[in-house]
Amino acid sequence: MDTFTPDPRRWWALAALVASMLTLGFDTTILNVALPTMAADLGATTGEQQWMADAYVVVFAALMLPAGLLGDRFGRRLMLVVGLGIFLAGSLAGALADGVGTVIAARAVMGVGAALVTPLALSVLPSLFAPEERAKAVGITSAASALGLPLGPIVGGWLLNHFWWGSVFLVNVPMAALGITACVLLLPETRDPASPKVDVVSTALTATGLGALVYGIIEAPGRGWGDALVLGTLAASVALLTALVLRERRVERPMLDMTLLAHRGFLLNTVAATLVMFVLSGLLFVLPPYLQAVLGHDALGTGLRLLPMMGGLLVASRTAPQLTARFGARAAVTAGLVVLAFAAFLGSRTTTDSGYGFTALWLSVTGLGFGFALIPAMNSALDALPRDRAGSGSGLLMTLRQVGGAIGIALLGSLLAGTFRDRLDTGGLPPRAADTAGDSVVAAHLVAERVGSADLAASANSAYVHGMGVVLLVCGVAALVSALPAAAFLPGAPRPDRAPAVPVMADGEADARQ
Repeated sequence: MDTFTPDPRRWWALAALVASMLTLGFDTTILNVALPTMAADLGATTGEQQWMADAYVVVFAALMLPAGLLGDRFGRRLMLVVGLGIFLAGSLAGALADGVGTVIAARAVMGVGAALVTPLALSVLPSLFAPEERAKAVGITSAASALGLPLGPIVGGWLLNHFWWGSVFLVNVPMAALGITACVLLLPETRDPASPKVDVVSTALTATGLGALVYGIIEAPGRGWGDALVLGTLAASVALLTALVLRERRVERPMLDMTLLAHRGFLLNTVAATLVMFVLSGLLFVLPPYLQAVLGHDALGTGLRLLPMMGGLLVASRTAPQLTARFGARAAVTAGLVVLAFAAFLGSRTTTDSGYGFTALWLSVTGLGFGFALIPAMNSALDALPRDRAGSGSGLLMTLRQVGGAIGIALLGSLLAGTFRDRLDTGGLPPRAADTAGDSVVAAHLVAERVGSADLAASANSAYVHGMGVVLLVCGVAALVSALPAAAFLPGAPRPDRAPAVPVMADGEADARQ
């Protein structure tokens, strides 16, 4: 048996990976705070704001698996540098954008870069660290991404208070440049030429299928669910994704190994983790307009007021492993989903007069529920697989989580948009002004200010809070319904012949490519 010799530069190399993951974690939440400002400056509708957020997530989800294979075959350091370079270029394009379409395109380019960086940043760790140091290295790298989550809204809010909205993109440029420099100077090249080839057809089916699904969901509130275009794109998405599954089942070495879902523990934990990302992404989309437009806080104040949720998430990331060790993953995941449901139901009681104190309360409980459900579910999903399936299993798990996030933004954002438009009282307004006011709560406030209508502003606040309550009710029901099969069918304790799970921090982006 060969003796593993740790790379003498391994901790410096880890610093390069930390810089890369911090950049991506930072960008995950920074845009949420900027969306209300961008909606006002660019005249973006709720649907266009959904695309600004989802263009990144859809591309990220579609390309993560082929990106990992590219790194395995052609060099992980090379692909990391390429990914950070693409992310840098997309960020620069976003900073210089002068229209909604350009911003959406820039976000898609950034998604390509993020898809290259995320799986590869952790897949290089086994070649750098011996098993006894590897868990610590994975934890540090994942924590870097988690640290970016609460920092994103705060820094983004500060930038928006002092500069134009493009600064939330421009801040990525020096961070990505630092990551590129560190990777080139400190990271050794590793590859696995025996890995499966990138399946271009499967990649295209994934991207177009997810894109059509998200497009149909986002367009439905404005066009109607019975509209021919909406029905056509949704039907096309079903056909494309079905073709993807059938193709992957026939391929000898599939890029997206669907047979992994036959493992009960992996399937149920993956469903739980995907649902949590569905709720988290949708919630982070609907909260900033409430804090800014309804409660009247500036961008920095909005970022700071999201911290209770992030704080709850980080607290749970520290305590969930102990809870799992004592009571088992089934109890931890089920309890997390129940707590998440309770927080959502509590949040649905928010009114225009509730104030921030009540919001901070249910946000803190929400963060705890996220952490207690997500972290044990991620670890237990990988723990349910044999060691030789851990790499492909983590890739499928991360992809499905990103899909859950994209659909969360699309579906919950569309539900909010439809409910807001139906409840908004635009009586007495000219047709064009009424149509503009129905685009978003930010647009309604701008119209109210222009025409001097305090009643329209009050109606917009009431309609938005009602829509947010409906979204939270849906989240609560989804979490509670998911808790029942988790309690009934999740394995009670890990089997000794399974691979130990890679520790996963709050962001859950741990790739077990070993």
